[in-house]
Amino acid sequence: MRVIAGSHRGRRIAAPDGEDVRPTSDRARQATFNRLASMDLIDGAVFVDLFAGSGALGIEALSRGAERVVFVDSSRGSIDVVRANLASLDLTVRARVVRGDAIRFVADADETFDVALLDPPYDFDRWDELFDVLPAAYAVVESDRPIEAPDEWVVVRSSRYGRATIAVLEHERR
Repeated sequence: MRVIAGSHRGRRIAAPDGEDVRPTSDRARQATFNRLASMDLIDGAVFVDLFAGSGALGIEALSRGAERVVFVDSSRGSIDVVRANLASLDLTVRARVVRGDAIRFVADADETFDVALLDPPYDFDRWDELFDVLPAAYAVVESDRPIEAPDEWVVVRSSRYGRATIAVLEHERR
């Protein structure tokens, strides 16, 4: 897997072993981040990459000019890979890595984010709970099915990439 664009374009990143991690395809990452760039949501923004896996989504944001990314995952293996990827790309100074439950992390967060990257396992079923506590103006959601916009959120764009549906949602009040 490689970084698609930006200052680290073409650089290789590792993915965690096992079937629990399902990296977003290059095509889907490119289209998603091109969309975010066209909405002027990357340069200087603060992201949170929940269910980070390899960290590919957050690393793409950093490569394209995000100010900072917080990476959150409950798996020690994923966290180790994210840390190694950030170190190999000299991005650790613009990142924070947290091992823990994504919903608990955002519920307890004392900061807000411009964009939340949400790529949980496809069997994730706690969307309403997550969106109720998500301190972000925008969310990028990847799922194997369309996600209905929860209260106070609006789907701005939604596209299908093979098995994955990726939607950009905007919070109505942030």
